[in-house]
Amino acid sequence: MSENELGAYLRARREALKPADVGLPGGGRRRTPGLRRSELATVAGVSVEYLTRLEQGRDRNPSVQVLVSLADALRMTPDERMHLRNLAKVASGGIALCPAATQAPARTVRPAVRALLDRLEPAPAALFNRLGEVIAHTTGFERLFGPIGLLDGEPPNLTRYVFVDVRARIAFPDWDKVADEQAAALRYETGPDDVWAGELVDVLSFAAGEAFTGRLAASAAGPPRAAPVQRMAHPRAGELRLAREPLDLLGDDQRIVVYLPADAETAAALDRLTGRHPGALRAVSA
Repeated sequence: MSENELGAYLRARREALKPADVGLPGGGRRRTPGLRRSELATVAGVSVEYLTRLEQGRDRNPSVQVLVSLADALRMTPDERMHLRNLAKVASGGIALCPAATQAPARTVRPAVRALLDRLEPAPAALFNRLGEVIAHTTGFERLFGPIGLLDGEPPNLTRYVFVDVRARIAFPDWDKVADEQAAALRYETGPDDVWAGELVDVLSFAAGEAFTGRLAASAAGPPRAAPVQRMAHPRAGELRLAREPLDLLGDDQRIVVYLPADAETAAALDRLTGRHPGALRAVSA
């Protein structure tokens, strides 16, 4: 890796775009391909001088806000955003999380909680921590959420899935509402000094841009409001209507969420999906 990978990447992405790609007129002769520095600076809301320092490697510690603005202006994909974030961390020397600053998110399962999940089998149910990570789950949950890709992460994280995985927009027909809820939950469940949540916020800010940062800012008004019924487009079971029942665990930053059918059609589909006998999982009123 060269000494200025961050600057080289920013310049390469700038030169790969045309003015029309970012809504600017493209007239006049150009000595270099792609966007001029002044054009990118205008779209990103930074000064030309600062952008020059970044590209030349004379500034190696840009703020998260600046990098998010540049990623938005350069129309980066989620993968490109994550690459930019990694380059920025390397350029700045890297900043390790300090576990002593805040309590680490709970990632262990108490025996009593495990026993409770076992009793819920094969109904779809999962144990989440304050970051939205899936700590444990029933086989019913795996059959429901595995095919849409939620469990592919390590560890699986519902909030990250919603904002970063393109499959989420297909799996949740009401994606905007789901995204609003997840952003509000992340703000409500974590504090401003939570470095673990801060790391996740940085990742999502880079990967999702305004789709996440705008919602996070708007969620400051109050706690999240969950829709009574969540729709899902399942690749095997078709469209489902799910009523979610959260069970908060005392003394932990953990919560069990049980997914119940909100109508007879969903009940029948979940029975088939989880291998239950027809009528075993009855619809509940949301």
